[in-house]
Parts: sequence; structure tokens; C-alpha cells
Amino acid sequence: MSTLTKILILLLTVSSFILCGIVVTYVGTADDYRQKHDQLKGERDSLRTKVNSLNKQVNEKIDQIKQLEDRLNTEMTALRVEMGELQGQLKDAEREKASLLQKVNSWASIVEDFSQTNDKQGQLLKNTLEELNEAQSEQIRQQKQLDETTRALFEKMAIIETLESEKRRLLEEKTDLQGQLDEYLRPFGKAAAARVPVTPDRAAARPTLMPLPAVKDIGLEGLVTAVDMKNSVASISLGKVDGVKEGMKFHVTRGEEFLCDIVIIDVDAEEAVGVLDLVQQQPRIGDNVSTGL
Repeated sequence: MSTLTKILILLLTVSSFILCGIVVTYVGTADDYRQKHDQLKGERDSLRTKVNSLNKQVNEKIDQIKQLEDRLNTEMTALRVEMGELQGQLKDAEREKASLLQKVNSWASIVEDFSQTNDKQGQLLKNTLEELNEAQSEQIRQQKQLDETTRALFEKMAIIETLESEKRRLLEEKTDLQGQLDEYLRPFGKAAAARVPVTPDRAAARPTLMPLPAVKDIGLEGLVTAVDMKNSVASISLGKVDGVKEGMKFHVTRGEEFLCDIVIIDVDAEEAVGVLDLVQQQPRIGDNVSTGL
């Protein structure tokens, strides 16, 4: 055989081996390709199903979004209308606020004027009360002076009455002596001067003082036993057994200083309660009380 033939046979043999290998390889891998094809086809169908499902869900979501958009548009329209109404109400409220602020400023001015007037009235009332207290103190002092003057007048009237009685007695003795002297001088032809009457006639009437009604001062004295300034009442250590009666007035003093009066409104056996009057100073427990100053 020639070399060329051998070479051709060798090439044919090698080609056969290669072809057999290819066939074997194809036969070995053909099932794998079909399986992969079937698997890929199944995955494709599954993906198509999923895509269809997702498209359906997307369409549903789109419908829901459209519904939400419609609802939101409706709500936004309603909100715009409500916002317009609220803006109108806000403007009305601002106008009302401005009006109220103007009224508040006006009332504030009125209140300020009223406060100033009230302060002036309070000061005037305070001054009036002070003047009233001074007048009451002056009245008490004058009443005390009047009582002293009345007492001195009674004493002087008693003295005058005594002197008048003594004068009448002396005039009567003088008249008796004059009669005795006339009887003694008559035998001698003489006579005494004309007799003077005991009560001589007066050319004009002389006004006389009307006697004042007799006043009996029982002179009760005691102490303050309790004080309630909140209710303006106080208790004293005198009662019915001491002769205290409702309506009686006791003067409260501390030393020589006048404090107030107590007008009795309730009387027990050994204690009495009264309201405070003409208060100059606040009384305390232990202050003196009496019916006369």
C-alpha cells in the first residue's frame, strides 16, 4: 500500500473516531438539552402566568388608584369648599376680634376711670370716716363736758337754793326784829322805818332756769371679757344681777383713753353681750367698762 493510502486510511480512521465521539457526545447530551428546553418552557409558561397575574394586579391597582384619585379629588373639592368657608369664618372672626378688642379697650378705659373714681371715693369715704370719728370723739368730749357742767350746775343750783333759803330766813328774822323795835319805840312816840317785805315786788319778770329732770347714775363698772371684731360684738363681766338691761350703753376705756361704746343686746345672769359703737380703737380683754365716763 502506498503511503498516501495509509495516510488516507489513518485520516479516515481518525475521522471515524472523531465522528463516533461526536455522535456519542450528542447522544449523551441530547436528553439534557430537551430537559433544559422543557424546563425553560415551563419557566416561561410560569413567568407568563406570573406576568398575567401581575398585569391583573397592576390593572386592579390602577383601578384602585383611579378610585382613590376620584375620592381624593372629591375630598379635595369638599376641602376647598370647607377651606373657603373657614376663610370666610376666619375673616368674620378677625372682624369680630377687632370689634371686641375695640370694646375691650373702651371697657379698659372705663374701668380705669371707674378705678380712679373708686379710689377717689374711697379716699373721700376714708376722710369722711376720719372726720366722723373726730366728730364722734368731739361729741363724746362735749357730752362729758356737758355732764360735768350739768353736775356743776346742779351743785350751784343747790347752793343757790340754800342761799335763797338762808336769805328768806334772815329777812323773816329782820321782819320780826323790826316789829319788836316798833313795839319798843311806840311808847316813846317814835317809829321804825317801813318794813321790807320778805319777797319784794320786781318791776320786770326775770327768766328762771327750768329744773332739769333728775338723772340717776347707777355707776356700773366692769371689764371686757371677750371681743369679736369680725362681728363687732363684745362681752362684759356684768349681768342681770348687776342691773344690766338690754339697750344700756357702756363706755370702754383704757386708762384715761376712750376706746368705744358697747350697746347691750343680750343679758345673762352674770354676763352681757353688746355691739360695738363709736369705735376709736379696738377693745381688748381686760379693758374697763362703765355706764359713765
